[in-house]
Amino acid sequence: MIFISNSISLNDSEVEINAIRAQGAGGQNVNKVSSAIHLRFDIRASSLSNVIKQRLLDSKDSRITKEGVLIIKAQQFRTQERNRIDALERLQSFILQATHVQKTRKPTKPSKSAKRKRVDEKTQRGKTKALRGKVDF
Repeated sequence: MIFISNSISLNDSEVEINAIRAQGAGGQNVNKVSSAIHLRFDIRASSLSNVIKQRLLDSKDSRITKEGVLIIKAQQFRTQERNRIDALERLQSFILQATHVQKTRKPTKPSKSAKRKRVDEKTQRGKTKALRGKVDF
């Protein structure tokens, strides 16, 4: 079981994890050791609630394919086990972001005193700049 939060958990069978060879510099082991992790999570076929599924699918994340599969590639660390933990942590944080509902923004207007103060500061600044002009004798 993969625990996301107190109320959300995933079955191990819902997440497909494959070891692949990491990209980039790696010395002598780069072509021999498969230390990177390729994690695939099918959002539509998961056991998550429909609300969370829809939020995940509606997010503008480039890691989600057209078929609704989230793909995470973890290759930051040297060991396969640490990359596996990193990929699962990234999956967990991605799902947790979908559970939080953002507050709707209430449009506000500046107060009369704030408007007056802004205009007063502008006129004072204009007077200061006017004093910088040429001097007539």
